[in-house]
Amino acid sequence: MLCKRLTNARFLTMDPDHPVAHDLGILRGRIAGLDAAVTSRPAREVIDLRGATVLPGFIDAHVHLAWTGLKEGTPSIAGRTRVDDVLAVVAAAAARERSPGSWLSIAGYDQRALGRHLTAAELDTVSGGHKVYVLHESGHGCVVNSAVLDLLPPGTPHENGFLAEGAMGAARALRLPYSQRELAEAIGRAARTCLAEGVTACAEAGIGGTLFGHSPVELGAYQLARDEGLLPLRVQLMVAAERLRPVAAHEDDGFPRALDLGLRTGFGDDWLSVGALKVYTDGGMMARTAALSRPYEGLGHAGQLQDDPAALTDLIVDGHLAGWQLAVHAIGDRAADLALDALERAQRLRPRPTARHRIEHAGLIRPDQLARFARLGVSAVVQPTFLHSFGDDYAAIMGEERAPWLYRGRAFLDHGIPLVGSSDRPVTDGAPLRAVQFMVERASGSGRVIGPDEGITVDEALYAYTVAGARACHWEDALGTLTPGKRADLVVLGDDPRRVDTSRIGDIDVVATYVEGREVAPRSS
Repeated sequence: MLCKRLTNARFLTMDPDHPVAHDLGILRGRIAGLDAAVTSRPAREVIDLRGATVLPGFIDAHVHLAWTGLKEGTPSIAGRTRVDDVLAVVAAAAARERSPGSWLSIAGYDQRALGRHLTAAELDTVSGGHKVYVLHESGHGCVVNSAVLDLLPPGTPHENGFLAEGAMGAARALRLPYSQRELAEAIGRAARTCLAEGVTACAEAGIGGTLFGHSPVELGAYQLARDEGLLPLRVQLMVAAERLRPVAAHEDDGFPRALDLGLRTGFGDDWLSVGALKVYTDGGMMARTAALSRPYEGLGHAGQLQDDPAALTDLIVDGHLAGWQLAVHAIGDRAADLALDALERAQRLRPRPTARHRIEHAGLIRPDQLARFARLGVSAVVQPTFLHSFGDDYAAIMGEERAPWLYRGRAFLDHGIPLVGSSDRPVTDGAPLRAVQFMVERASGSGRVIGPDEGITVDEALYAYTVAGARACHWEDALGTLTPGKRADLVVLGDDPRRVDTSRIGDIDVVATYVEGREVAPRSS
């Protein structure tokens, strides 16, 4: 007997052998069959979906759950366009904090909205004796007050209190880490938001690193969340590459650095597992720290790499040698050059054609770099919503020639490069349906179309958030399609994304979300 049979729906299975179905059976958390294979079988529960459209649960291949949950409870200056209004928010937060000299966190900082960076001196006027830490929306910088600057190691670079990349990490390292309890609760809050938007599995894009400084025992927080029922979706954890350390392993193993006990990609189970090794090569376009091969338009610099190129290359190679899948953060084209060079060297030293290395973001990719992506079998894990949220700004700082190369779609697919959808939540909106719409339209919030030749079809965009996401995370045997034997993770939609006008895809209701055959997000009324 089936546990459930879902009927009277249009199941878009993403499986070419059985692309559309009307009935789906569930047994012990897995898909038991489709259509005639289950229609006549008895079931404990028969659910009439009333003509809804059903897809495999969306997979967000690059998200920051802990950061998302923590941000929800942090005072924010997002949307403020006047310095005085920003300082008023900081002053109000400082007035609420009763412990003298404590840390005060503020979210939502974006210098572009203000026309310039805040300064430490300005924060000093409203800090109330607290140490103020204002995190940039990109996660690649912060502004601090003088009380924090005074504690930083001598020579830490900053611009009147603005710290980027490693300097930001130095400021974050001054603070106590979050507790596992705080992180577990934050993870749970973010997970519930994901489920409401149809996301049933995701890859947490970097634990244990100093960039966000969550905790040196961050993996334990995810285990705690799972143990206490706070983790209702599947999570794969990318580990920050800085956690690798020299090991005296046997020479036959052939790797100089590893995580403690040799832990690497693949450890865990269907609910919580270790995924790729996360390597940062550059910063972000919002903070103007993405590493470009020539300067930003109107600026006198071309961004920055996170470290010496040789050191970054060695880190990537060592991760490959230690058996990791690599997720290399490379937003600018100069950073992508470094990543591709290092991955090519790594594969030459020890060929691993099944590694499925990934480049995270691939924000600006030149035409000459596409063939190298394809030859190396590297996936491009992109964030389509960046074009909508930040497209006008990004196009302006790239200039007319480079703007069409931003967050490509069609060129990746035409070169045979796996195109994987993701959000980078909470940097911007994480809803997959809206991202699908933007992958097709490539329109910014103002309506400007950026790189129209890079638009893809709705089917290709849905594939990026289901089949391609599963493959990028080595989940294809269990997730990504509605195929008998796979996990019964699915999302019920109020309309068919392939049949509505493209401009309406992002507004389609997520009626219900199922994980392991259980409804985990309430149906909309």
